[in-house]
Parts: sequence; structure tokens; C-alpha cells
Amino acid sequence: MSRVTTVAPPDPTLSDLNDFIRRLESAWVSRITVHRQSRQDSGLRQIYVSLDDERMAVLCAGEEVTRELSPGTHRLRVHNTLYWKTIEFTVAVGEHVSFVTANTQNSLTFSLFAFFLGTTPLSLLVERDVVV
Repeated sequence: MSRVTTVAPPDPTLSDLNDFIRRLESAWVSRITVHRQSRQDSGLRQIYVSLDDERMAVLCAGEEVTRELSPGTHRLRVHNTLYWKTIEFTVAVGEHVSFVTANTQNSLTFSLFAFFLGTTPLSLLVERDVVV
């Protein structure tokens, strides 16, 4: 009968473990979603969305866009050509951040502006949303 001898692999060093963690973290992606599905949205005008000075989407009412991004600090810029909003945010490894955006109008002044100016005043809503 022959004998089989097995040798255990050497224990990993701290450097090996740190390298393994770095590779795992780089494999995990974070995501951002910007959606225009609020009941407050008037449905008027498009909303332009940029992430870190790169155009991400042009949203019409009811639409959304999702994109992968690296963990860290980012800048979301949203506008409807009348109003501009910029939000700086931080996303962790594997986190999914979400923002809701809408073109809203004040119903009190809606008819006055529509009658006298032929247009309606809009406000731009951009808020961080909770992802469940």
C-alpha cells in the first residue's frame, strides 16, 4: 500500500490578504439611478442629467436611467434649461444611490402666467431617494 502525503499551502501573508481585498473591491460596482416618475412632475420640458461633467441622459416624464460608477465622490448636475441644480454625493462600494427629479409648477400662479406670458413657471426638483 502506498502512502500519500499532503502538504498544506502556506498561510497567506498580510500583503496577500490586502491584495485580495483590493481586487474584490475593484470588482464590486456601485450604481446610480435618476428617475423622473414623481406624481409632482408636470410632464413639461425635458430634464438633462450629467454625472461628473459627462452627459448621462435626457429624461422625459416617466423615464429613468441607471449607470455603474466607481465608489467615491461624484457630482450630479441636473437642468431643464431654465433651472440648474448640482448635487455632490458619495457612493460606497456596492451601494446603489437613487435620485428623483421632476419639473414642478405652482398651480396658484399657473393660470396667471399662462394667460399673460403664454408660459408657465417651473421649478426643478432633485432629491436623493431611498433605495430599498
